[in-house]
Amino acid sequence: MDIVQICEIGMLVAFGLSWPFNIMKSWKSGTAKGKSILFEWVIIFGYGIGLVGKYITWQRTGVFPYSVWFYLADIAMVTIDLCLTMRNAARDRANS
Repeated sequence: MDIVQICEIGMLVAFGLSWPFNIMKSWKSGTAKGKSILFEWVIIFGYGIGLVGKYITWQRTGVFPYSVWFYLADIAMVTIDLCLTMRNAARDRANS
């Protein structure tokens, strides 16, 4: 693993640290107010593009980038928060 991968993993960890807080906020608040479903889809898309880049790297070099695991963890957390946001949006509509 080289310094580039270490820096990339550091960035993914830093971004990933915020998602558990968002998940808990979405769970506890029970509302989607202040949240954007489109924003969360864009974040998932961005992580997906990063994964495509790691796949291309693996295909070209045969080297498996360890950062893939951090991309997958971040995608999982954003997906959980997206599901909670969609659930909460449905609750907000039902309570209106």
